Amino acid sequence: MKVFPSAARATFAANYPEIPHGLSHDLHNHPLLELEALAQLAERLPQSAIEYNAADQPIGVDGKPEPTGVPIGETIRRIDSSASWAVLKYIEQDPDYARLLNDLLSELRPAIEAKTGAMLKTQAFAFITSPGGVTPYHFDPEHNILLQLRGTKTMTQFPAGDPAYAPDEVHETYHLGGGRELAWRDEMLAGGREFPLGPGEAIYVPVMAPHFVRNGPQPSVSLSITWRSEWSFAEADARGMNGVLRRLGMKPAAPGRWPATNRTKAMSWRALRRVKAMRG
Repeated sequence: MKVFPSAARATFAANYPEIPHGLSHDLHNHPLLELEALAQLAERLPQSAIEYNAADQPIGVDGKPEPTGVPIGETIRRIDSSASWAVLKYIEQDPDYARLLNDLLSELRPAIEAKTGAMLKTQAFAFITSPGGVTPYHFDPEHNILLQLRGTKTMTQFPAGDPAYAPDEVHETYHLGGGRELAWRDEMLAGGREFPLGPGEAIYVPVMAPHFVRNGPQPSVSLSITWRSEWSFAEADARGMNGVLRRLGMKPAAPGRWPATNRTKAMSWRALRRVKAMRG
């Protein structure tokens, strides 16, 4: 049985890769995504794959918030009262979750590869959030579908590639090793689009589309399935090259959005990295 109904797959194919859109899914009550299963997964994942903090964050933060100090297993099991936000990263490290990710993406593979080529670096992230929690304003480098499994939340998403919402310099800093967090100004809110999510609903997030998320009044569990494309890697590498050019006093043009290839700057950045690697 398909997790994404035929109508959802058609909607995805019509809008991928640049148009944000809602989808339906049937990933209900999956045993791997129950709280106890996620708590046990968190306890066996490496520390580098776990991130969690207090849920009452502002929309804009300067750097990553500090952990709460409560053990991750306890945080998840008591998510209704722990006032926490947690993400389990790269859960495909576990064979069972790797199979789940592969099954989900296989349903969308034909539509994806018809437009952006082979799916690269497929990954999955589980989000567990207390009532009222906030995921602050940021961007991500992957093509991303966020599936809501339990509780409700609202994602507010902003246009990808628009420097009014994510300045080019911030993109460049990220691709040179900086963070994904973005500065927030209340006047930007008018340019965002809200996507309410409940169980059985999902949202597609284009590469580098800025967004923040507010959790509803119940505990929330969400699953994010992501992949990269050669286009997304070229966009990232062009950003990195622009960062170098900007440090040299130039004012480089921003990379083009899909279907622009950004090939020249991407290849230049890759060559520069190879030279740096050879020099140690």
